[in-house]
Amino acid sequence: NLGGGVGILGVIRTVSVIVPVHNSECWLDECLKSVWEQDFKETMELSIFNDASKDGSAEIIEKWKIKLEDAGVPVIVGSNDSSQPRGVGFAKNQAVIQSSGTYLCFLDSDDVMMPQRVRLQHEAAIQHPNSIIGCQVRREPLESTERYTRWINNLTEEQLLTQVFTSHGPTVIMPTWFCSREWFFHVGKFDEGGKGVPEDLLFFYKHIQKGGEVFRVNRCLLLYRYHPQAASHSVLEGTIWNHRVRFLEDRVLSSWTSFTIWNAGKQGKKLYRSLSPANRKKVAAFCDVDEKKITKGFYTYEESEERPKPKIPICHFRDATPPFIICVKLVSTTFSLSSMCKNQYLLLMKNEFLFTVNSFSQKLLLCN
Repeated sequence: NLGGGVGILGVIRTVSVIVPVHNSECWLDECLKSVWEQDFKETMELSIFNDASKDGSAEIIEKWKIKLEDAGVPVIVGSNDSSQPRGVGFAKNQAVIQSSGTYLCFLDSDDVMMPQRVRLQHEAAIQHPNSIIGCQVRREPLESTERYTRWINNLTEEQLLTQVFTSHGPTVIMPTWFCSREWFFHVGKFDEGGKGVPEDLLFFYKHIQKGGEVFRVNRCLLLYRYHPQAASHSVLEGTIWNHRVRFLEDRVLSSWTSFTIWNAGKQGKKLYRSLSPANRKKVAAFCDVDEKKITKGFYTYEESEERPKPKIPICHFRDATPPFIICVKLVSTTFSLSSMCKNQYLLLMKNEFLFTVNSFSQKLLLCN
């Protein structure tokens, strides 16, 4: 049971702001001040879980507990007092369990909300009860992850669902999430595997698998910090890759009998090798525009224990048979995909390279 109960003095609040904390003293003051500055007029509480911080985070929390409660915002503080942190997923779950809000507003301890955030996302959540609600962000420092930030802020409403396979992660980023408590419990808790586990990505995938939708408030409502201590840096690229491939297999490839991988180079072959044996057998061909790759004629899967080893044909894209999974470098997408694959529906996956998924007779969705 992930809780969801009655708050302080038996009152159920409209919104609980959920803040996991671990050694956050550098940013926590500004973060909690942004909770205090919200212009939301309905009932709100702050639920913090301090996960074995060894810096001055606890003192900052106590200072803001007094200020917020003086302003009519109850503060619930939980803590892991052991010598070792349990991880972001555990801390978020505990903060949710001890809270009471009908809606949950997630906030990372190194980020800052704009005063309108809770109000505007609450309005959106009422209209979209089975959705994760996000918002646009401003990156700090401004020049950090410029391409990623542009992607976050400019996805269309349709792309919020069609680009869920990208290695950028969720199409609305975790620090902007807002959802109903009921829907959160329907999806289930965050993975508590600790350091190195992409708990937000795994929750997002479960959300999609359970029929959840994605909506973004098209206002910049969060200052989103980039710094070396961020928990996301502990997640290995290979871990994310493997989760993405499994999600792709479950959501898309399970219903396909065959497909073509667009890119006969390094990333296309990596994707092929990452597939399950059953899905590797569905790969009809690789296709490309590079004559050197095409003239090789085929790719031999040398790591295979099969005899003879599988040989996958390589052809020009004009001779390829859809549906496709397309692997192209992000910088390569400036060429006109629309002239090459009209009437294809592209679901963009990105990992330095873009992986794309298509189905027939749908309009074209191009990457940024």
